[in-house]
Amino acid sequence: MTAKFHSIFLAMLCVLTLPLHAAKSPNFIIILADDLGYGDLGCYGHPTIKTPNLDRMAAEGMRFTDFYVAACVCTPSRAALMTGRLPIRSGMAGSHQHHVLMANSTGGLPENEITIAQALKTKGYATACIGKWHLGHEPQYLPTHRGFDYFYGLRYSNDMEPTAKIPRDASGREVQDPEWWNPTLLQNDKILEQPTDLSTLTERYTKEAVKFIEQNKKGPFFLYFPHTFPHVPLFANKKFQGKSLRGVYGDVVEEIDWSVGQILEALKKNHLTENTFVFFTSDNGPWLVKNQTGGSAGPLRDGKGSTWEGGMREPGIAWWPGKIKPGTVNHNIACSMDLFPTLCGWAGASIPTDRIMDGVDMSGLLFDTGPDLRQTMIYYYGSDFFAFRQGDYKAHFVTHTGYGKDPAVPHDPPLLFNLEKDPGERFNVAAEHPDIIANIRKEVEKYQANLVPGKPEY
Repeated sequence: MTAKFHSIFLAMLCVLTLPLHAAKSPNFIIILADDLGYGDLGCYGHPTIKTPNLDRMAAEGMRFTDFYVAACVCTPSRAALMTGRLPIRSGMAGSHQHHVLMANSTGGLPENEITIAQALKTKGYATACIGKWHLGHEPQYLPTHRGFDYFYGLRYSNDMEPTAKIPRDASGREVQDPEWWNPTLLQNDKILEQPTDLSTLTERYTKEAVKFIEQNKKGPFFLYFPHTFPHVPLFANKKFQGKSLRGVYGDVVEEIDWSVGQILEALKKNHLTENTFVFFTSDNGPWLVKNQTGGSAGPLRDGKGSTWEGGMREPGIAWWPGKIKPGTVNHNIACSMDLFPTLCGWAGASIPTDRIMDGVDMSGLLFDTGPDLRQTMIYYYGSDFFAFRQGDYKAHFVTHTGYGKDPAVPHDPPLLFNLEKDPGERFNVAAEHPDIIANIRKEVEKYQANLVPGKPEY
């Protein structure tokens, strides 16, 4: 082989192998609503709230019917999503006194827990958290100390900084006075604004998210976008006020839908659609006791604060053009904890091996290339075990109405429901299936044998 031919051969070889080495790592966007119910979107059956962008996501991607979060309230649910672990393992499950971190809480997500952002940083990802954090507001717990390069948002829920002017039960009123609230908007670790204009918050979050996408379009990037709304008190931008047939709650949800549309448009504008995975869900079910300012669980029973299906089964929409088959409706069990190992697997990031991980890889479900790796779901209320799902059947060992005054009720034998036939959990079939209850008891024993609760952080 002559020297000239050898040079040409090497050049051709480099061209042929270039795509293998130049393949870009995928970008990831998780959009999380706050207190959005299973029945609050058009694609999940709501008759009057218009959500064309989320409906489009479902039509162009995958809509889950049995997607769960790991807790029925804000803080533990978010801890589970961020770590891929049950919140009781990290000490973030809550207490009988407080089920979420409060404005006077001093704890937060333990520093030895590894977040999705920290895992992805090892593979060169740019990371941002834009929205509500609620995993600890002391400096060491803020997003910029937990793997995120950038943070723009509220430290906790929008009802946790009231003013002295607030009347009783103000948070759930349809008409709000801005002078009742004194929320703090942070940029990274610094206070940017106080009080924050809550009526422009969704719009400003969205502008920051689009800016982050444009600044990091060469990728890879991870955008965690946890909305403040529709958690009460409800404030909508003037462009959306009075536009929904569902009242102020519908106005707020339709503005979130607009925000989703802006994110998808930014991806299209920057030619990122085929290399970006977007997932939309909610942190827990609707706050039903807020009446018209709370959402709907659709056909499911109860809502936020309960381990009935309405408290923990949420909308789940996955979108990735060219990768996820359009218009797919997936009836398998999946969970927010599964996002951690799934995203890490696609990015080539290591999944922690020194601790029990409760999430499983969703790739087989999303790409229709393998079996469902999740056959069970465990339900905790704070740090107490309440229920367990195996396949189509769910057993309630203890029940409690979300934010109700009634005490928790133990059940022996447990209540048993076939969720495939009875998603509203109305017909107890325990007497007909003692064998199924026996199998579920064995699965529960396996979980509890490997469970070492973390030091309580609340």
